[in-house]
Amino acid sequence: MNPPTKNSQALFRRAAQHIPGAVNSPVRAWRAVGGAPRFIHRGEGAYLFDADGNRLIDYVGSYGPAILGHAHPAIVAAVTDQATRGFSFGAPTELEVELAERIAAAIPIAEKVRLVSSGTEAGMTALRIARAATGRSGIIKFDGCYHGHSDALLVRAGSGAMTLGVPDCAGVPEALAALTRVAPYNSLAAVENYFAADPRAIAAVIVEPLAANMGVVPPAPGFLKQLGELVHRHGALLICDEVITGFRLRYGAAYELYQAEPDLVMLGKIIGGGLPMGAIAGRAELMDLLAPVGPVYQAGTLSGHPLATRAGLETLKLLADPEVYARLESAGARLAAGLAAALKETGRIGCVNRAGSLLTLFLGTDRVSDGASARRADPEAFARFFHAMFDRGVNLPPSQFEALFVSLAHREADLDATLEAARAALAAG
Repeated sequence: MNPPTKNSQALFRRAAQHIPGAVNSPVRAWRAVGGAPRFIHRGEGAYLFDADGNRLIDYVGSYGPAILGHAHPAIVAAVTDQATRGFSFGAPTELEVELAERIAAAIPIAEKVRLVSSGTEAGMTALRIARAATGRSGIIKFDGCYHGHSDALLVRAGSGAMTLGVPDCAGVPEALAALTRVAPYNSLAAVENYFAADPRAIAAVIVEPLAANMGVVPPAPGFLKQLGELVHRHGALLICDEVITGFRLRYGAAYELYQAEPDLVMLGKIIGGGLPMGAIAGRAELMDLLAPVGPVYQAGTLSGHPLATRAGLETLKLLADPEVYARLESAGARLAAGLAAALKETGRIGCVNRAGSLLTLFLGTDRVSDGASARRADPEAFARFFHAMFDRGVNLPPSQFEALFVSLAHREADLDATLEAARAALAAG
């Protein structure tokens, strides 16, 4: 209880002097749960060790990449070896070819692959390809889905069912936001209405096959298959954002689990093995719109970085083991069932949404199927739960609206300790 925080607090004060908000990504600031964030000293397997020496069972997992656990020996050895050969060259390497080949072999529509340095870059590039391919400017996204912080995608729904998007961030021009329409997740009718209102305006619909940025929200049965059919009937493209789900739920892309037929797929996180990496993949005729072959410009000095590609390759090799995803499914199911039982035992209102090794415990609501129902959850109750779990040695994402990530490094003893902590935290209120 009440683990020491002196060193983290001192680091937070130092950081605030020179880093906006003392963090380099907003969710790290713990604004959603209150208090000052803990600074991490190192990770090992399923554990993090903070600057004050506290050991934590970790379910953040760098928000997805640490599917093998932290500092996996094989990845450490590969990156160490690669570092002796040089960090970055501004020229192509065989590693880039090997990673593209491995992605193409695992994902049917990935006839060609362009490596970038982040999921945000992947999203920007996918939209640019779609607009070039269709000659249209409009985009449809879904409320609660996040696709990176590019201007066109930092948009929230307007006040009416058929209004255009409005900026969700200062600095985003209203004229640009107005090109993006926002539909409720799992609503085919809303998408159809947008196409009916302006049939030749929409270049692409972008969707997380399994939403994981409003908490975990699975697609309704048949939703993605029917969405693809609808989009293609109107001459637009379907973009599946698999930055989180790619190689997380299966070896390859999650869209196949839901019978979707996207034209482009965004990847990230796991394909970099914990180092900065993103990718756009898709049909050859679309991907060949990219420079230097086609007219769509995209470039990046550190795209396909040798250390990231080597880490990603080694990670995907280990994930190719047929037993891997069965183990992740088993661990995720055990944790989700235990959390649901803890809610019942303690008389708390809540629900657990899960797909594979991704899950979210929503407090204050018994069902979440889209952005509106996710917002009915109780962030204040979650904040209390978060701190109670942290005090008991369990590190959760510091927001009600994030996914927990289970890794191959989590042992049965870790899951049991987590559930014991959860029962006590929920009972405490």
